[in-house]
Amino acid sequence: MLKLINETTNYLKKEGFDTPEVGIILGTGLGLLTQEIEIIKEISYNDIPHFPTATVEFHTGKLIYGILAGKKVIVMQGRFHVYEGYSLQDVTYPVRIMEKLGIHTLLVSNAAGAINLNYKKGELMLIEDHINLQGGSPLAFKGVETLGERFTDMSAPYNKDINATFKSIAKANSITLHEGVYTSVVGPQLETRAEYRMLKIIGSDAVGMSTVPEIIVANHLSLKTAAISVLTDECDPDNLKPVDIGEIIAMATKAEPNMITLFKALIKQL
Repeated sequence: MLKLINETTNYLKKEGFDTPEVGIILGTGLGLLTQEIEIIKEISYNDIPHFPTATVEFHTGKLIYGILAGKKVIVMQGRFHVYEGYSLQDVTYPVRIMEKLGIHTLLVSNAAGAINLNYKKGELMLIEDHINLQGGSPLAFKGVETLGERFTDMSAPYNKDINATFKSIAKANSITLHEGVYTSVVGPQLETRAEYRMLKIIGSDAVGMSTVPEIIVANHLSLKTAAISVLTDECDPDNLKPVDIGEIIAMATKAEPNMITLFKALIKQL
C-alpha cells in the first residue's frame, strides 16, 4: 500500500496540492461548503491514480484544494462507503493521502438518523465517541504496522480541544449543537424497529453508514480529528415511517449553513 500511497501523493503534488493543513470530508447532501473555498485546484476522483470512484449519485466525487478561512484545505466532495462494495481500506485510502500531503487535522461531516429522541431532525450533533458496527477494521491488513501503530489507541478518538472550540462557536452563534455517540453500520438498507431499539440500548445517539473507518485511520496516523452529524431524520421505533431518501438529502441541505458556520470559524482558529 505504501507504494500506491506514494504514487497518488506524488501525482497530486505535481497537480499543485501543496502542503494542505486541514482535511475535510463532506457527507451526504453536504456539498455547499465548497462554495466558501477559494479553489486553487480540483480533480475528479476518476483521474487520481489508485483512488476509488464514488458510485452514489449524490456524491460528486471531486478532490478540492484551496483556501478556507485563511488555511490551506483539501476537501473530499463525495466519500466512499462499504455499502458501495468498497473494502474498508478503499474507504479510508483518501485519509492516508491527505495525511501524506501534510494535513494535521481532519474534519468530517455526515448525515445521520437521531436515535436519541431528544435530538430533532435539522439539528447538529458533535460526535464525542463512536461504536463501530461495520463488522471490520480498516487497520486489519498485512503490513499495517509500516503505516502506523497497529494497536491504535481509541480512548479519545475525537479531539477534546477541537470539540470544546466547536461548542463555544455554536454557543456564540446560537446554533443547537448536541453532543453524543455515533454508531456506524454497513447499510445500505435502513434499520428495522428492533435494530433502532438495540442501538438505543447500547448507547447510540445517532446512526449512519460512514465516518468511523476514516476516524480510525486518522487516529492511526496521529491526526487531530472531529466530526459533526447533521441529523436528517428521527428514528422512533414506536412511530416509524418509511424513509424518503430525497427528504433526508433536503434536510441535510437545510441544516448545512449551520455546519458551514462551525467549520469556517473553527478552521480560522486552528
